[in-house]
Amino acid sequence: MPATKVLGSLLRGAPDESIADEVFDRIVRLVHRNLGVPAAAFVVLADGVQLLPGAVGMPAALQRERAIDVADPATGIVVAERSPLVVDDTRTDERFAHRYISQEMGTLAVAGFPVEDGRGQVVGALWALDTAVRRWTEDELATLSDLAASCTGELRLRAERERARRAEQVAFRAHQRAQFLLGLSEQFAGVTTLEEVEETIAQVVGTGMGARWCSLALVDADRRHLRYVTVGHQEPGFPDTMRSTRLDSPRPDTAVVRERRTLFYRDQREMGEAYPAMAGVGLMTTGARSFLPVVADDDVIGVVVCVWEEAREHDAGTAALETTLSRYVAMALERVALLEARRRVATTLQESLLSDAPEVAHLDIATTYAPAARTDQVGGDWYDAVVRDDRTAVLTIGDVAGHDVNAAAQMGQLRSMLRALAWSHDESPAALLSRLDRANATLGPQALATAVVVRLDHDEHPQGDTGQDGTPERGYTLTWSDAGHPQPLVLRRDGTVEQLDARTDMLLGVDPGTDRHDHVTRLLPGDTLLLYTDGLVERRGVMITDRMRDLREALADVHGEATAALPRALVRRLVGRAQRDDVAVLAVRARVPAPSGPPGEDGPATAERKVAEALSDLGPARRWVDDVLESCDVDGEQRRTAMLLASEILTNALEHGRGPIVATVEVDDRRLRVGVRDGCTRPPVLRAPEPQDLSGRGVQFLEKLASRWGVQQHQVGDVVGRHAAVGAGKTVWFEIDRTARPLSGNVPVVRRSSPTTSSVPLVERVLPWTRDEARRRRT
Repeated sequence: MPATKVLGSLLRGAPDESIADEVFDRIVRLVHRNLGVPAAAFVVLADGVQLLPGAVGMPAALQRERAIDVADPATGIVVAERSPLVVDDTRTDERFAHRYISQEMGTLAVAGFPVEDGRGQVVGALWALDTAVRRWTEDELATLSDLAASCTGELRLRAERERARRAEQVAFRAHQRAQFLLGLSEQFAGVTTLEEVEETIAQVVGTGMGARWCSLALVDADRRHLRYVTVGHQEPGFPDTMRSTRLDSPRPDTAVVRERRTLFYRDQREMGEAYPAMAGVGLMTTGARSFLPVVADDDVIGVVVCVWEEAREHDAGTAALETTLSRYVAMALERVALLEARRRVATTLQESLLSDAPEVAHLDIATTYAPAARTDQVGGDWYDAVVRDDRTAVLTIGDVAGHDVNAAAQMGQLRSMLRALAWSHDESPAALLSRLDRANATLGPQALATAVVVRLDHDEHPQGDTGQDGTPERGYTLTWSDAGHPQPLVLRRDGTVEQLDARTDMLLGVDPGTDRHDHVTRLLPGDTLLLYTDGLVERRGVMITDRMRDLREALADVHGEATAALPRALVRRLVGRAQRDDVAVLAVRARVPAPSGPPGEDGPATAERKVAEALSDLGPARRWVDDVLESCDVDGEQRRTAMLLASEILTNALEHGRGPIVATVEVDDRRLRVGVRDGCTRPPVLRAPEPQDLSGRGVQFLEKLASRWGVQQHQVGDVVGRHAAVGAGKTVWFEIDRTARPLSGNVPVVRRSSPTTSSVPLVERVLPWTRDEARRRRT
């Protein structure tokens, strides 16, 4: 190690700064005082230049600059011979005939002792200089020798310190790298989705490599395009038009795929010189960039792009970390693809077990199933509805312990057995649960589960005095039995919520011989029964009583909304992103029939409803129209058309008319008619809205979908319906023939893809192709 590497000020100073060193200045001052010489210096040879870290009494310029470039310096003699150089009179020594020390400085007597560095090499000399002839005594030379040894000791001490500092740096960098690699394995170990892969890459390149932004791009299965999947950590200014590109494009990211090598550029200018197409793409960052290939099964399946805010050189340590990172990313992507394939298989199993709710006359049924977020998207929750006959339906909901594939398999067996029992045995819910419990113990999976079975029996004739003006009406006798399951709720038609809080029985799978009990209540037209699993109300750290109160409040808040939207609305409000368990919800609303009964020989079916003068009553009014039409055996397609058109004329009356507003429905065997009366005489106008307009299409819908439509004006003194006041106004009406098909066929119900599975098909497409192609190439 050269001595100049351990001379503190020499290391830190710029070329035009003094290299004076306090320690060596102190030593040469001791030479000056103890030997009584006018000048002394500690001289180090460095690349042909004499450096003077310590000096006293030297010429002003040399004393200030502490460096001199001369040919054949006297210090070179000491370094070469590794021994002291003592001359009493330089005029008598030929070695000093033309040297700077004697000719320019006028020195006549010199004594120089060698100084060694930490490796034992002579790197300079400690000089005592006198302008007069002098005979050096043994004591003086001994003193100079000791002081030279002090210089040697200082250099060695500094060398040891430098070695210790460098060793500490190496150890620190090794520790950092070890921590980084350990962090890589820990962070990527739990990655299960493409979004988590991206998030983990951002954390790793930020903490371990100092990069500010990162991007992840994947190669399409056809090996023709590269597509960026990054959404949250993209470099600012990266244009959307460049998120997908052909692999033969002249870009560094595609070159990585083609050439299978890492590319690094110290700044944006260097990248632009290599790939001119990247020079003017609008990137806001001018710092360094690296493009890392992600290799799986001997093929590049993607590229990780790291971007720094400042220009930087690509050192070996960063290159090693990048190589390790790309390997972990490849393994994480393979894991994501395998988990996604597993989820899809499991989800297919779950969807086959949880079929869509059946069409049940006079009942509006809606369901939802939300699996636990970090599982295989399946679990032990189930719901079902079995129609026994025109007047009886059996509804079930249950929960097998666990939320994995095993729980789903046990759930499938229990659900199938209960479904068969409900169809084949005309028995009460308690009897059905007893049979299921015995079958579970002897034939089935011996699963531990909770369940509720509800039987709805439609009244054969109107009864009671719960209808309008105290008239009888046809409702349902609701009989239920509870095997350790959360208690059902009923949203009454007046907006109140009732909890069916009869005592629950033993859960399934514990004691097949336990006694089970039935409980009975009434479900009236407009009431909604809610069945749910514990994942909707249980939350760690929150009392179940508080969660049940939240559920009752949420259920009351959605009074008047469409039944189809109710289950998902409850899941969003009560569970949200904090989901830790599977959730199944089944909502059943008893439809409100036409009070006149279905159309027949006595005439058409008629119904009338006063509409509150607020948009909040729009949804309940639409739902009322659908209920009346369903009770008159109008098919689903015509009901959907009527709902759309009724929504338009109701909205027009609420927004542009004035009260009172009354909706009427009339149905016979030839046509259905819906009308909305309001107190404004201004008729609707057929408009031709622009594509960006948000309104003005209602009359166009009437023109396109209704068999007939029109406006009936009312004069002062006219009375229309039992809810209408005397006064001027209008009725906007439409008719649909019972044989018409305005929507030209049924509209299929499309299941929404799971949020966890919807963003990964690209990975699932790429990796299987890569593995198959790699095997083909090897064979």
